[in-house]
Amino acid sequence: MSTRFNTIALIGKPKNAEAIGTHKNIYQWLTKQGYKILLDARLKDDLDIPKAHFQDILSLGSSADLAIVVGGDGNMLGAARVLSRFDISVIGVNRGNLGFLTDIDPDDYEETLSSVLAGVYTEDPRFLLEAEVHRHGQIKSHNSALNEAVLHPGKIAHMIEFEVYIDGKFAFTQRSDGLIISTPTGSTAYSLSGGGPIVSPSLEAISLIPMFPHTLSSRPLVIDAKRHIKLIASPNNGCALKISCDSQVSLPVNPGDEVHIYRSPSLLKLIHPCDYDYYKTLRTKLGWSSKLF
Repeated sequence: MSTRFNTIALIGKPKNAEAIGTHKNIYQWLTKQGYKILLDARLKDDLDIPKAHFQDILSLGSSADLAIVVGGDGNMLGAARVLSRFDISVIGVNRGNLGFLTDIDPDDYEETLSSVLAGVYTEDPRFLLEAEVHRHGQIKSHNSALNEAVLHPGKIAHMIEFEVYIDGKFAFTQRSDGLIISTPTGSTAYSLSGGGPIVSPSLEAISLIPMFPHTLSSRPLVIDAKRHIKLIASPNNGCALKISCDSQVSLPVNPGDEVHIYRSPSLLKLIHPCDYDYYKTLRTKLGWSSKLF
């Protein structure tokens, strides 16, 4: 039996007129039905709502039962890295472009959300990655990623060299523009642009996708999500590198540093309306052909 929700957080896209309008409409609609509504503090200057209703995203994660993220997949990614630490379900209303993660139509949300709020929905848990930069045996920086962690040159396209270890065993050395390490969720994002495979969200797998490798034998590699990945940046790299998490957070990597990437113990409790169809989403977003008959 799916959970019914009492306290609902609205998390959004500041300074975007269409998204702000959707926030207002959903807030008013939910308030009329008697739900307790909390709002993303970043929207404080955009919404004429008593300030006591606004909280930072960490507080929203610990206070609410359900988070409705209004915006695009980028907004969902930013929210997911925080909300995955809490026991909170998350659903998205699409005010972006692709909408792989935010799948509710903003112009027709009432019927869909009514069913969800009544406990009629499907659960779609997604795992995240943890990325740590180690220097001289100490963790210098750390962040998480729902889509991917990417090792790349700091500012310009530049060939870099690094070693890859999986569960402590040497796998390969590579000279390339970088390496994309992707979750199944991220397999339809940057990984797809880099020639990586589309991986079903239910699979416990991590993909490693070389970026413009300096050898024709380099190919994407899919491994068990339980594996621990270690990258060692060659001391011969002539520039500082970065590890980017979901293209939103960048951690500096110096020549000789180690980057450890592994499955996060946290899960994003993503939920969908009951009529959600992953393969229909792929057909729609990627322009695949429809049935012959």
